[in-house]
Amino acid sequence: MRRLFILAAVTALSTSLAHADDLKIALIYGKTGPLEAYAKQTETGLRMGLEYATKGTMTVDGRKIVVITKDDQGKPDLAKAALAEAYADDNVDLAIGTTASGAALAMLPIAEENKKVLIVEPAVADQITGEKWNRYIFRTGRNSSQDAIANAVAIGKPGVTIATLGQDNAFGKDGVAAFKEALAKTGATLAAEEYVPANTTDFTAAGQRLFDAMKDKPGRKIIWVIWAGASPMAKLQDMDPKRYGIELSTGGNILPALAAYKRLPGMEGATYYYYDIPKNAVNDWLVTEHQKRFNAPPDFFTAGGFSAAMAAVTAVQKAKSTDTEKLITAMEGMEFDTPKGKMIFRKEDHQALQSMYHFKVKVDPALDWAVNEPVAEIKIEDMNIPIRNKR
Repeated sequence: MRRLFILAAVTALSTSLAHADDLKIALIYGKTGPLEAYAKQTETGLRMGLEYATKGTMTVDGRKIVVITKDDQGKPDLAKAALAEAYADDNVDLAIGTTASGAALAMLPIAEENKKVLIVEPAVADQITGEKWNRYIFRTGRNSSQDAIANAVAIGKPGVTIATLGQDNAFGKDGVAAFKEALAKTGATLAAEEYVPANTTDFTAAGQRLFDAMKDKPGRKIIWVIWAGASPMAKLQDMDPKRYGIELSTGGNILPALAAYKRLPGMEGATYYYYDIPKNAVNDWLVTEHQKRFNAPPDFFTAGGFSAAMAAVTAVQKAKSTDTEKLITAMEGMEFDTPKGKMIFRKEDHQALQSMYHFKVKVDPALDWAVNEPVAEIKIEDMNIPIRNKR
C-alpha cells in the first residue's frame, strides 16, 4: 500500500513537472449572459489566431500553449474574481478579456495588483485605456474613440445635423463623448443626445424625442446609434423617421445583427471589421479556414480574438520570455499582424492603433445579413485618437 502511494505521488509530481513550462493564457469572457454571442466569437478567434501565429504547432519557443477559460457572465464581480483566480491559482502568464466594458474595468486593478499583463479584448470603453488604465493593460480591441471618430469621419460633414442614441452605461457614454468631440471637427451639428438602459425594448419615447429635436432642421439629418447587444435599429425604422427626412446610422456589428440592416439599404457608418473588407494574407487565411470549419465567414469579434492571439504570441517571441517587465518592454510600440492588417500598441496608453472602415449597406438576397460594402479605409493616420490616461 505504501509503495502504491509513493508511486502515485511520484507520478503526480512528474505530471506536474511535465506541464510546468506550459505557456498559460487565461481567457475571461461573458460566455453566458447578454453578450454571449460576442464572447463565443472571441474564443473561436483566439484559438484560430494562436494556431495561425504558431504555424499550427500551438507552441512558442518550445512551450505548449494552454488556454484556460473563465466565464464572468458579463458581471464585474465575477470578472474580478476570475482574473484573480487565473493569476494566483492557475499561475497564467498573461490574460485576455473581457466582453463587457463594466466587467473589464473591474479587472484592471487586479492586473496591477498581480503585476501581470492583461490584454483587453473586446471591451471598448475609453476609460480602460484612459483614466482607469495602468501599465499592465494593453488593448487589441478598438476603443470608443476609435469607433466614434471613424463614424464621425464617415457621416459628419458641414450642413449635416446629427442626434445620438446610446446605452446608459460606460460603453454608451464614452462612445457618445468621443463621437461629439470628433464630430465638432467635421462641421456637422449635434442636435440632441438620448441615453436609455441597455435592457430597453421599447424605444418609442426616446425615438420621438430625437425626431422632435431634428424634424425642423434644414439639410441632411441623421440619428447615430451606438449599441452593444440586440440593436434598436429595426425598431427606430418602424417609427418611420423618413417622414421627417431623418436617416439612421450606426457602426458595424455581428452578422446576425446585420440582418436588420437589410431594411436600411444605403445606410452609411463605420465598422471595426467585416470579413470581406480587409485584403491581406492573415484575413485571407481566417476567412478561408473559418468558412471551411464552420460553413460561415468569420464575424466581428472573431477578428478581435484572433488579433489578441497575434499580439500575445508576437509579444512572447519578441520578449523571449513571459516575465512581465520584459513583456511590457516588448509590447510598447510593438507592431503585429492581424486580420485587419498592422496594429500598433501605442506606447503612451497601450491602445492598439488600427484601421477602421467606412461602409455603405448593400442588400444581397443570397445572404441573411446586409453587406458592409467598403467606401473607404479609415487609416491610423486619418484618426486623431486622444490619449486619455494620466500617465
